[in-house]
Amino acid sequence: MLISVYFPPLQSMAGIYIHIPFCRKACNYCNFHFSTSLSQKQEVVTAIIRELEIRKDFLEGAPIETLYLGGGTPSLLSYDDLSRIFEAAQRQFNLDTLRECTLEANPDDLTPSFLRDLRRTPVNRFSIGVQSFRDDDLKYMNRAHNASQAEYSIKASQDAGFELITIDLIYGTPGLDDAAWKQNLAMVSELSIPHFSAYALTVEEKTALHHSIAKGKQAPVDPEQSAAQLELLMDLAPAMGFEQYEISNFAKNGQYAVHNTNYWRGVPYLGIGPSAHSFDGKRRRVANIANNALYTKAMLHKKPLTEEETLTEEQQLNEYLMTSLRTIWGMDLKHIEDSWGISAVKAIKKNSQIFLEKKWLSETVEYKLRLTNAGRLFADHIASELFV
Repeated sequence: MLISVYFPPLQSMAGIYIHIPFCRKACNYCNFHFSTSLSQKQEVVTAIIRELEIRKDFLEGAPIETLYLGGGTPSLLSYDDLSRIFEAAQRQFNLDTLRECTLEANPDDLTPSFLRDLRRTPVNRFSIGVQSFRDDDLKYMNRAHNASQAEYSIKASQDAGFELITIDLIYGTPGLDDAAWKQNLAMVSELSIPHFSAYALTVEEKTALHHSIAKGKQAPVDPEQSAAQLELLMDLAPAMGFEQYEISNFAKNGQYAVHNTNYWRGVPYLGIGPSAHSFDGKRRRVANIANNALYTKAMLHKKPLTEEETLTEEQQLNEYLMTSLRTIWGMDLKHIEDSWGISAVKAIKKNSQIFLEKKWLSETVEYKLRLTNAGRLFADHIASELFV
């Protein structure tokens, strides 16, 4: 079912995120929690099912709008594993209102037989980790698939009847010149993909890529190349029929990612699995331990290992500034006034003047502040300067 129009989510709705902490191969840029050993796969799946039961009251009975399986690589799970997880979720939560069920997948996992099996599950959307349609880029990133598999996986998914497909693309990779970046974007249109996410290649500390660059074994990332390719993307996206509804996310015909959009709008969600995070939609955040063995043992004894944080009023406001500013809906000053008072609005308006003058921000007649295309290049800096 295609999502043609986006309606702001009701606060009574909620989402569930399930982290699958396994990968067949370690991408050199990734700093998410995962293991390339599948020896504990069944134990972790059983622990996830146990956690769904233990934490069934976290969302206070709210109907579930979205279910998202991320990782790691959820497509490494078998049909039987996924069925066990979905059946457990259906036992513990109200899924009658489920609108979007996303499975993150690597291209090499989406075989015709697996796709046929997935048609029998709640999954109605794929997030495929393409990253690039160029083999040189994929080798640089140590991806497990090649360009042909990337293209095939999309066509196979469409042939299997999955209309809601998003892919990830990475720009700023050494060797990816502007012409090659344009060709990657052209493939999005050629393959009739309704949604994609695009991220600058970032070198995180303690990753294999960081180590390789430091040792001179791989070419470094050029921030100027990344900025130029983001600008190129913003110029090309409208002509391709895509709306940049969040700095890194692009959709055709309003087919926004509901789960991620709800994150940015402060909708409550429950995070299940090792390293997963939860938010009650108000002040409470909960983070699961990022260790497969300890997570599994804790769930076996029904004693989750978590860290909790209660956000202050100031933290809540600053988080709203950071997330809302990244979207086309922008920062709602009336909402800030109603929630945090007129003094917060005055401080934000004072701090925003320099960015309005630079035309990095614009103020709308709806009493909202939004980033301009130029401002999107400095989003994090602008948000931090507006913090109160």
